[in-house]
Amino acid sequence: MGLAQAAQRGPGRLPAVRAMPPSSRLVVIDPGHGGRDPGCIGAGNLYEKDIALATAWDFRNALARGGYDVLMTRTSDVFLPLTERVGIAETHKAAVLMSVHANSVAPNTVVRGASVFTFSNTPSDPLAAEIAKMENSVERISNPTFHGVSPEVSRILFSLMDQSTKAQSHLLQSKMVGSLARSVDMLQNPARHATFVVLQSAAIPSVLIETAFLSNPEDEAALRTNAFRMRLARSMKTALDAWFLARKTAVANL
Repeated sequence: MGLAQAAQRGPGRLPAVRAMPPSSRLVVIDPGHGGRDPGCIGAGNLYEKDIALATAWDFRNALARGGYDVLMTRTSDVFLPLTERVGIAETHKAAVLMSVHANSVAPNTVVRGASVFTFSNTPSDPLAAEIAKMENSVERISNPTFHGVSPEVSRILFSLMDQSTKAQSHLLQSKMVGSLARSVDMLQNPARHATFVVLQSAAIPSVLIETAFLSNPEDEAALRTNAFRMRLARSMKTALDAWFLARKTAVANL
């Protein structure tokens, strides 16, 4: 199956947004870029927007077979602002938002491997800052607010939600790094953080997975294969399984 077909296929294909019942196991998958925003472009002319969508479909199907409720922010080659992607997860009260990407550090062709990012106003390192800059494009971070309460109460509520959400995001990042490391090559120090717009939600735990480097010929070639993308999908599902189990155990022990 060609990459273009892989990016558009999927049994039980979902529309970009549809009404869904509340679910404690609703996973929102966000394929990065799309439409007029191609993202990174590999030396072999592989577009990030295409590989992100193909990988997201593989991941979506693996989760659906595992009994999860799944919603994709986009299911075809369309442009969607980053803040709208966050809004989809918040509107549907998702348990988690997972944004799928590939990155590039051209002209460097040596750096390779997967990495997992969480949100922070302070980047963990210069590479994380550069990757966030590329993924964010020209969009800015919004300022979330709570309705029906004073600004003071809103700040307190946001702070409390933000602390809990960050802790859950870091836990998921840890599970994701551990699971991916058993199946694919990893970037050195793969658990990183930076100011990614799509990870800004104070209510929804969120991580961004950089699957590989399109600037690395071996990574780019791997991303073209069904086998590699399936390894990514299975590893990400395993990490989510472990994360949901840890959350369930934590609640049971309260």
